[in-house]
Amino acid sequence: MQAVLPDLDEAGVLAAIDRGTDAGGPTGRHWTLDPIDGTKGFLRGDQYAVALALVEDGEVVLGVLGCPNLPHDAARPDGGRGCLFAASRGAGAAMRTLDDPAFRPVHVTRTADPAGARFCESVEKAHSSQSDSARVAALLGITEPPYRIDSQCKYAAVARGDADIYLRLPTRKDYVERIWDHAAGYAVITEAGGRVSDVRGEPLDFSLGRGLEANKGVVVTNGLLHDAVVDAVRSVLGL
Repeated sequence: MQAVLPDLDEAGVLAAIDRGTDAGGPTGRHWTLDPIDGTKGFLRGDQYAVALALVEDGEVVLGVLGCPNLPHDAARPDGGRGCLFAASRGAGAAMRTLDDPAFRPVHVTRTADPAGARFCESVEKAHSSQSDSARVAALLGITEPPYRIDSQCKYAAVARGDADIYLRLPTRKDYVERIWDHAAGYAVITEAGGRVSDVRGEPLDFSLGRGLEANKGVVVTNGLLHDAVVDAVRSVLGL
């Protein structure tokens, strides 16, 4: 913060942080920020994201994902790294590298056959049921190994076509997803042409405050595969 506001002293920094107490909800305008999304990935020197989103009257209208370690091109993992994704409602999604200010549009894949799809999921087993994901993949006829990366970089991967599906399946019944873990990615993927729902096919409800209290788990796809993937998820989870 002091890099942007160099005259801010310690008390000023703490006062600014204390302003981040908005409870969210169905009315008003507020930002949601996760400064290090994917803490374990960050500690490993692997994938993490800085995720910022603007919510207006319970709707996500803008999202930005900074992915400092994400390869510029997934087909060249040893090449340049560091990507920034941005999306605003009705304006599409775009990506730039951290060393080039020029944005280019990004779009999801056109994969329509689930058997030809690739899915990604969390590295950490505590974040998503990998065993259930494997059963979903088998039901859909997917044979390619999952692409496991940390943080909302998974949303970015689907948005630019590195993968077709992202599954975050519940690991326990009482777990509530937090809006800062999904809002920015939600904006990017939907503006790139994809779809997002919970495991029952219900839209994510950002109007209830800091938690996605009305939802269970998250399913992200290129849109064309969404209904088939949700059907498979519901079958595996017994919904």
